[in-house]
Amino acid sequence: MHVLEKILARASGKDKVTTGEIVNAKVDFAEVNDLYLQTIYSFYEMGGNKVWDKDKLCFVFDHYAPTPTIKAAQSHKEMRKFVEEQGLTHHFDINAGVCHQVMPESGVVWPGMILVATDSHTTTHGAFGAFGTGVGATDMATIMISGQLWFRVPEVINIEINGNTQPGVMAKDVILHVLGTLGSDVAVYKAIEFTGTYIDDLGVAERMVICNMAVEMGAKTSYMKPNQKVLDYVHNRSNKEFNLLETDPDFEFAKTYSFEISNLCPQVAMPHNVDNVISIVDVPKVKVDQAFIGTCTGGRIEDIEEATKILKGKKINPTTRLIIIPASNEVFLEAMKLGYVKELVKAGATFSTPGCGPCLGAHEGVLAPGEVCVTASNRNFPGRMGSTEASLYLASPATVAASALTGELVDPRLLLKEDYAYETSNG
Repeated sequence: MHVLEKILARASGKDKVTTGEIVNAKVDFAEVNDLYLQTIYSFYEMGGNKVWDKDKLCFVFDHYAPTPTIKAAQSHKEMRKFVEEQGLTHHFDINAGVCHQVMPESGVVWPGMILVATDSHTTTHGAFGAFGTGVGATDMATIMISGQLWFRVPEVINIEINGNTQPGVMAKDVILHVLGTLGSDVAVYKAIEFTGTYIDDLGVAERMVICNMAVEMGAKTSYMKPNQKVLDYVHNRSNKEFNLLETDPDFEFAKTYSFEISNLCPQVAMPHNVDNVISIVDVPKVKVDQAFIGTCTGGRIEDIEEATKILKGKKINPTTRLIIIPASNEVFLEAMKLGYVKELVKAGATFSTPGCGPCLGAHEGVLAPGEVCVTASNRNFPGRMGSTEASLYLASPATVAASALTGELVDPRLLLKEDYAYETSNG
């Protein structure tokens, strides 16, 4: 069996599971974000009274933080009441950040667990060796009542990535390249394990980026074998004891795809599909109205550090606005401590409350018709960030920062060269 199959087998009380089998598995932790007030209504409609375990369920206010509408404020109010009445141990209000960042930070994510959340990008937690997947309101209400949910055991494909990236090429570029090559439907209701020499040495943040985008290929879940960096991260934040599972040596992947990324250029997903990916060197001249660094894909300290390398001591283009939203309050505090916030604000960046920001098109950076945004987020569908007539280009935080500086889509490698000096149009 694969590790993911062993996780499902353990959680369903079985010695063995096979691809396509339906199992009823115990969930180790569940999360509800602030889009899903319906989960509470469904909980009571289905006969719920007390949640199955107050230590294993949390609510995270991230998509509407702070609340931009009366309706969102009402949702938060009702959710806070539910959290208080149920006595939940974990609750992350508007000052916390994005669910997929604050949960690992708080120590509730660990290798070998099943984590279910009302967010499609729960595949992110494969970076920690967990089985992470997203569900809707009714399924989540079922978990809140029983602590269990049915799963169909997915077939597992292997995406092997070897090599070392050049300076200015980030994990986001690597996964965009994979997406552009394989397409957005290559892993529908499949699991993806990411392997290879590139993956072996990756830090936690970069692993989270790649697993986050697995769902953009249709994946039900994703997995990376935890390396020492992951284990150190988990041990520093969690007291949970766990056994590090291994895939059996005779396990056969349904399919294997191999990539060598040593010569990879920065990548851009062109409007309006995540798999419409081309190299930055092939992108036509595109004027950028807004640049955005943030979300569960690109708002970690490493991303803000990369932007600082490019923008320190410079000024962004006067016709471009740069929005930076840290993925969590912890990230925000660290960025302030390291001086990144000061340098980026001096460069012309606008910082906002940790959370999802404009990623859902709800607030804090919504686009007008005809505007162009280069963004470190994960989706570029029409209307995703405001007007359906706006255009979104997905890129790495480095490419976003470089584009904010020049006012147009540009290769960040140029701006990372010590002998490169950029002059604004006003001198």
